[in-house]
Amino acid sequence: MKVFTTLSVFLLALMFTTTVIAQEQDIPFDDLPPTQEFGKCYAKCKAADVYETVSQQVLVKEASTKLSKVAAVYENGSERLMVKEGRTDYKVIPAKYTTVTERVMVTPEQRRVRTVPAKYRTETRSVLVSEARGQWVKKKKDPNCFSDNPEDCYIACYEEVPAKYRTEKYQVLDQPATTTEDIIPAKYETVTKRVLSEPSKVIEIPVDPQYKTVSTKVLVSPEAANEVVIPAEYKTVNERRLVRKGGYSVWTEILCASKTSSSTVRNVQSALTEKGYTVGPIDGVMGLQTQTALKQFQTDNGLPIGNLNIETLKALGLKF
Repeated sequence: MKVFTTLSVFLLALMFTTTVIAQEQDIPFDDLPPTQEFGKCYAKCKAADVYETVSQQVLVKEASTKLSKVAAVYENGSERLMVKEGRTDYKVIPAKYTTVTERVMVTPEQRRVRTVPAKYRTETRSVLVSEARGQWVKKKKDPNCFSDNPEDCYIACYEEVPAKYRTEKYQVLDQPATTTEDIIPAKYETVTKRVLSEPSKVIEIPVDPQYKTVSTKVLVSPEAANEVVIPAEYKTVNERRLVRKGGYSVWTEILCASKTSSSTVRNVQSALTEKGYTVGPIDGVMGLQTQTALKQFQTDNGLPIGNLNIETLKALGLKF
């Protein structure tokens, strides 16, 4: 009875520690969403800083002049001269040999008896570690948040944590040990020897005389110099100025990822299209055109921006 009580206290402490760790993940907020209800999700989304770029031309190098040389022009001529006279070379063709092989046994066939070890199979059983419970789970990057940066949007959902089990394994004899006889085949070695098939011989190789072409140059026009104007050089300098400071929104109730299906997105796309916003193809995908149209609708109607929130769904007249 005392052992059982100690185990129960350990399991309760493990459950409490797991819950605390789950609720204190590394995010930059101290507050939690306003309600703790299963199936509800909230988000804090970050609006980026808005900048404008101002461009201006800056002189890098003033205009100048330089002298450009025009090379002298020559006319080419050629003359063919013999460099080396013809001759006769001699080449020795080496004798040819044929390889003859013979197969010789090196090790005779052998037989060996070996023991095949027994085989076991592994069976498992489940043991309860912690019971099911509810907790706030904070997540980064949700399909309902438009930004690709996971630091721009945080999601908190009150979810049911299922019970945990551990699996224990144990061995069961599946096949007892046996003996078998292995046959090691005989080994053979191939012996080779060379036999003359064609004797060596000498052949004559005539070598033609060699010629080369000598080039000559005749001056057509002498070297000259021209003055070239180099235009001034400018570069464009861009200055980035802050127009509006971004920041995180308050906790806003959004449609949970488990409820955000392609049919839901198609309904949003259809509702935006009916209200005159361009979403691109109605394909059930929250693409860039759909996100841009949804953010414009949220801006025009004073709604939370940056996610598929409940207030926006109501304003579009959609059920969820």
